[in-house]
Amino acid sequence: MELGNPIDFTGRAVIVTGGTKGVGAAIAEAFLSAGAEVMVCGRSTPVALPSSGGRQAAFLSTDVRDPTAAVALVASTVQQFGRLDVLVNNAGGSPDADAATASPRFVEKVVALNLLAPFYVAQAANLVMREQPEGGSVINIGSVSAHDPQPGTAAYSAAKAGLLGLTRALALEWAPKVRVNHITAGLIRTANATALYGEDDGAAVAGIIPMGRLAVPADVAHACLWLAGPHSSYVNGADLAVHGGGEIPARELARGEPEPPFSSP
Repeated sequence: MELGNPIDFTGRAVIVTGGTKGVGAAIAEAFLSAGAEVMVCGRSTPVALPSSGGRQAAFLSTDVRDPTAAVALVASTVQQFGRLDVLVNNAGGSPDADAATASPRFVEKVVALNLLAPFYVAQAANLVMREQPEGGSVINIGSVSAHDPQPGTAAYSAAKAGLLGLTRALALEWAPKVRVNHITAGLIRTANATALYGEDDGAAVAGIIPMGRLAVPADVAHACLWLAGPHSSYVNGADLAVHGGGEIPARELARGEPEPPFSSP
């Protein structure tokens, strides 16, 4: 089977939800660099849109939690580009909240953004992709919280765990025309790293990651290019960990730097 250039998306159309800043913008720019036409969305118009090589992403103001708006996003993308090949469900997130006192409205909004919205946009995208000879690819951006919840993240962790389950269910139903995969993203250095990780911009946090650093948005973007490309054509229902190996167990950190098990002669 001829695989072609794994990073050539010329003539392809991509949607990146939440693609106006942070990780989403990096994903959009990666696909633009690879030749794709890209539609990004958000609830407010950004000061600048993702761009690469003189080409810029298109933008549609969208609240992806609204099923009607999700359908309109896909329809507008197909109207503008004539097709839809890749959907990256990147929009998500949540502030920390005490599970004992979190309001029903807070929980509903978190679940709507992190679980229901990806479902709605994927449903609309699938209707288009399944009719194309080449099919399509859906990539859901998840979180380590789905596997390892932290205090203050009950609603978010539950929603992200649901997103992983949704990925596997859709992969079963929509193959072979539409592949659906998941990325478990770890701690990522973005513009608001100080607010998330402290005044050292994550330097201390990086010490608990086997790779010795936080991820950068490009790490997730490059994983998306691979999952959407021909070299992953048999990858479906996968959970691709982009977290630097996870976190070093607390018991190892408490013991200090371990001695090497043996010395070379």
